[in-house]
Amino acid sequence: MRVRLPIRWGALLAMTLAVAATAQVRPAAPTQSLKLSTAQGPAYPLGKAGEIWATLIAKRSGGRLAVEHFPGATLSSRDPAREFGALRDKTFELAVGSTLVWSAQVPQLNVLALPWLVPDEPALESLIDGDTRKRLSAILETDGVIAVAWAANGFIELASKAPVHAPADLAGLKVRAPASPLIEETLAALGARPSAMSLSNARAALENGELDGQEASVASYTALRLHAGPLSHLQLWHAHADALIFAVNRSVWESWNEADRQLVRDAALEASRQSSAMAQQLSDDRALARLGTQGAIVTRLTPAGRDAFRDAVRAVYDRWTPIIGNELVDSTQAEISAARVRR
Repeated sequence: MRVRLPIRWGALLAMTLAVAATAQVRPAAPTQSLKLSTAQGPAYPLGKAGEIWATLIAKRSGGRLAVEHFPGATLSSRDPAREFGALRDKTFELAVGSTLVWSAQVPQLNVLALPWLVPDEPALESLIDGDTRKRLSAILETDGVIAVAWAANGFIELASKAPVHAPADLAGLKVRAPASPLIEETLAALGARPSAMSLSNARAALENGELDGQEASVASYTALRLHAGPLSHLQLWHAHADALIFAVNRSVWESWNEADRQLVRDAALEASRQSSAMAQQLSDDRALARLGTQGAIVTRLTPAGRDAFRDAVRAVYDRWTPIIGNELVDSTQAEISAARVRR
């Protein structure tokens, strides 16, 4: 027997079925494709940080924020010094950059690299957890980039053919250095002949006996196996500090809702922890001991030795202070002193 529904109930049922059908075919939230740049690959803490950050964002958003990692500065013509400008101009949306490298376009970032300003890893950690980080983040935001996390990236050390324990030991040596005017001036003040060259050119120069040394982090020294060649001496002189910046193009950041901002920020914090742990493993006492068994001769500057190098480059320090900003340099010095007292 066929049952007839009253007209009003029939209409209601039809409307309910229509709503259900509409809900079933409603499209999912659109996927946003994002590009993330790093100057190095995952063999280095910087590149690993970018790889982890990209993976975490994609995973935690369920693939809605699809991030592709581009190492080797491939999105900025393979020139790390141009990476910050490319991020600001939205050539890509995210990047993990080095303060040392990005200082080419943001001179205030040189504050961490002032020669022998930051004495050790705890002091560097205090700066990127404190007011110095906040000041630098505000400067980056004004330039169109949002820094969502920071991580210590250690120090630039000196690898050389012969031991270097005093400024006079650098006289006349040709040393490959990062493309940083501050670092080049520091080496020149010590009597060295700084040379900014690509990795391939540096290898050729080493093979031809045309290069006497290279400035590099312990992680880079290990990854490049410089100890297996003529640069068997590694002087831990802590001349210039470096930090990683997890950054987002400002207009992209402002287009996201608060939930997506928090997701990206939390992913960056986790990636910063993992990359810091990697950097620590590559440069701690056990890693240095392994380098020793592989032929490296690792030495550390004494406090007196450090003072000798710092005094030798005082003119460089003084010249760069107004370029970076007197107030920023003074506040950073004060923060280092306060951190030392707390220990």
